[in-house]
Amino acid sequence: MKIWLLTAFVGFFGVIAQAQTTPPANSYVRDNYQKFEYKIPMRDGVKLHTAVYVPKDASAGSKYPFLMQRTCYSVAPYGASAYPNAIGPSGTLMRDKFIFVYQDVRGRWASEGTWTNMTPIVTDQSSAVASARKKGKAPARQSAAAVDESSDTYDTIDWLLKNVPNNNGRVGQWGISYPGFYTIAGAVAAHPALKASSPQAPVSDFFFDDFHHNGAFIQAYLFTYPVFGVQHPEPTTKAWYTDDFIKTGSTDGYQWQLDLGPLKNASNYYKDNFFWQETVEHPNYDEFWQKRSILPHLKQINHALMTVGGWFDAEDLYGPLNIYKTVEKNNPGIYNTLVMGPFGHGRWSRETGHTLHSNVYFGDSIATFYQRNIEAKFFNHFLKGAGDGKTGLPEAYLFNTGRNEWRTFDKWPATNTQTIQFYLSSNGQLAQSGGSTGYSEFVSDPMKPVPYTEDNTTTLGFTPFNYMSEDQRFASRRPDVLTFQTDVLTEDLTLGGEITAKLKVSTTGTDADWVVKLIDVYPPDEPNHPYLPNKNITLGNYQQMVRSEAMRGRFRNSFEKPEPFTPNQVTDVTFRLQDVLHTFKKGHRVMVQVQSTWFPLIDRNPQTYVENIFKADEKDFTKQTHRVYDNSMIEVQVLK
Repeated sequence: MKIWLLTAFVGFFGVIAQAQTTPPANSYVRDNYQKFEYKIPMRDGVKLHTAVYVPKDASAGSKYPFLMQRTCYSVAPYGASAYPNAIGPSGTLMRDKFIFVYQDVRGRWASEGTWTNMTPIVTDQSSAVASARKKGKAPARQSAAAVDESSDTYDTIDWLLKNVPNNNGRVGQWGISYPGFYTIAGAVAAHPALKASSPQAPVSDFFFDDFHHNGAFIQAYLFTYPVFGVQHPEPTTKAWYTDDFIKTGSTDGYQWQLDLGPLKNASNYYKDNFFWQETVEHPNYDEFWQKRSILPHLKQINHALMTVGGWFDAEDLYGPLNIYKTVEKNNPGIYNTLVMGPFGHGRWSRETGHTLHSNVYFGDSIATFYQRNIEAKFFNHFLKGAGDGKTGLPEAYLFNTGRNEWRTFDKWPATNTQTIQFYLSSNGQLAQSGGSTGYSEFVSDPMKPVPYTEDNTTTLGFTPFNYMSEDQRFASRRPDVLTFQTDVLTEDLTLGGEITAKLKVSTTGTDADWVVKLIDVYPPDEPNHPYLPNKNITLGNYQQMVRSEAMRGRFRNSFEKPEPFTPNQVTDVTFRLQDVLHTFKKGHRVMVQVQSTWFPLIDRNPQTYVENIFKADEKDFTKQTHRVYDNSMIEVQVLK
């Protein structure tokens, strides 16, 4: 795999991941900042490579706060004389000037130590810090055994304050995607000098973010495993995993993945990949995954948080919404805000001018608005300003993706909502009344799975992207996709809040997946906008996916203890889709699609219950008939 392609792919995960080759120095960075490199010792003696960019005008009379990112994606370019094109979360903050800090996390790139994915939080770490705070003392350094991303963040901050001159004693941190996880992990048992954290598109739990959705494996991530599952024996400044990428020899990812056969065959490519082996050996939500979730540890946080996400983030939508809600629940009274824009993964960090996702146009310079009017205000207030929480920003700054406008809320989910149900009627109607004894049925054939996208050029990519708002007409015309829609709306309908699928289903088999998609159907005379990237698309009757989610049926009662279906027995399958803020305009329709395959976004369910789908044989994959009963419903919150 070519290095430039690898860098682009890694960018989908890290966004600010810098190229493995040294970019040309940006004159502003070189002219205004002095770069230093340090090996900062952690409490167990492991040294982490850290690049620090100090404003050249920093002095005893002009002190600056730290703004830090910790990453597994490299802090390149390496060398004190090598400068990147830009530093910081945005050009605005780069010019506002901070002491910017970038650190390779433990076991990655130029840092020492052993790498692990989603480093488990050491449980006594948080309690020790909380106990010290109650006594009015600074937390003592814990034993060398008690190391995690929280302690590494703590130790890094402590070293920076003591060793980098002309700082004002305040620290902020940010990160997008995996670095977003390091940001929120660093907010746990935090150093007293940490005043502001902004986890952006943060990973929170690999069983619900990124590599799985409700236990269904995201097969579209199959090509990412070399990045996350190959160790390197010593610190390095060069990519060590490039030879481990799968060479498909194909331009059709759907067909290649289908020809691969059962997932057990992927092990032929990843015999020495430790993360692949861990994924295969832990198909259920056991202790391995549970201890890697950051959510149970988001307690006793006492500094400002601003969690950022994108409504069309194909990688980490679960993370920001659930981190915000968990922090809000467990830490009453702290400054805790949420920002959700009309973006794919991390795309608020770069301006594209015309803001599009797939074929949908949302307006111009939306990323710049966020950077200048939201992000910069947050960090400047807490790191340079009064720091009293009076930022002028709302509790929730959310973009309505149907009306193409920002909305502000003093609470999320909003309080001024009405919960309604849309029933999935066997006559194809999506209506607020229903519950008859009828049903819709379809034959699900794992040998001919429903594609998740029409664009085969994306199915060999590192991660999916456009499908989150793609036209769904290709799916609604298949016999193995059930389609339900309202009559043409006579007035605007704004969904704002949580969505729950409450399905009543049966299957002739003993296992099945259930995929639910919420779709905005445009009127037949909808005009094309001038920025359509695909000139073969017409927006008349466009079926824009607004929200979607998969549920592996075996986990319907417990993610820890899967269980088969009883053939032909009506069974409840209830699961959450992620939140939404979207106005279905007058003249549009609301559509819901239900299907059982979504390939190769998620792996194929054999539909015959096996203990571990990662080890299923070809013979286990069987065609089955699934039914969705008329008393199935989608429960939504409507803004009044």
